Amino acid sequence: STMRERKATDPLHSSTDLTEGKEKLRLKQEVGLISGVSLIAGTMIGSGIFMSPEWVLHHMGNPASSLLIWAACGLLAMFGALSYAELGTIIKESGGEYIYILRIFGSFPAFLFAYTSVILVRPAGLAAVCLSFAEYAIAPFYPGCSSPQVAVKCTAAACILILTIINCLNVRLATSVMNIFTAAKLLALLVIVVGGLVLLAKGQTQSFQNGFQGTTAGIGAVGVAFYQGLWSYDGWNNLNYVTEELKKPEVTLPRALMVAIPLVTCLYLLVNVSYLAAMTPSELLSSGAVAVTWG
Repeated sequence: STMRERKATDPLHSSTDLTEGKEKLRLKQEVGLISGVSLIAGTMIGSGIFMSPEWVLHHMGNPASSLLIWAACGLLAMFGALSYAELGTIIKESGGEYIYILRIFGSFPAFLFAYTSVILVRPAGLAAVCLSFAEYAIAPFYPGCSSPQVAVKCTAAACILILTIINCLNVRLATSVMNIFTAAKLLALLVIVVGGLVLLAKGQTQSFQNGFQGTTAGIGAVGVAFYQGLWSYDGWNNLNYVTEELKKPEVTLPRALMVAIPLVTCLYLLVNVSYLAAMTPSELLSSGAVAVTWG
């Protein structure tokens, strides 16, 4: 009886013991529709829209077909997002692909996914983003010619090192830096879109005349163009990583996806139209930093 009394009063054996699964830690559901749309759009809009237009046009051969690729990439991202919305409303747990693989296929495939993502996919994506930033950062120092690859790679490596130090030092500082760069990114796109609309209003439409002329893209080229375009849409699945924090996830998740992805698709189409209004296709193809050449 003494052992029973001690077990009942011992916190390690109380009814609130988390190891017995009687209580579960739950995240606060504070993310609404507007926050969800902002999260999706903010993660989708990145370096891709500044780097991919040149390559999509290169593989497609003409402005009109390249715009079709951008629209098709948005549609494909929408299909993928709706599939993820279905998963997110069935498995209402945060974690994205990892939690879905874990619940459906088990722990080993989920571990392989997490390992591959952390060791290969995420670092490669970070390297591409930093290379894009470096290309634009040093382009003004080399007017009229392409930037030396050594300088671009050293600048990108320095960016990765600085961001790592910032994230290790202070979370608030890291958040502030992220907010500053996000605002700068959106401001740059807004300037590009408005400038392009002004040029179109002035009748600068030479790039769109006979838009499909010179189309030589085969199946392989179309596939590579899709790959380049889809890089710019990467991030449409990020809301699934915080499913448990959504208010009414079965409603908010699909609605946020159906609002954010069409908005980003329209923005990308307008940005590409602006590039083509300000530059001829040959000028765009020869540009190492499209937005800098546009300016």
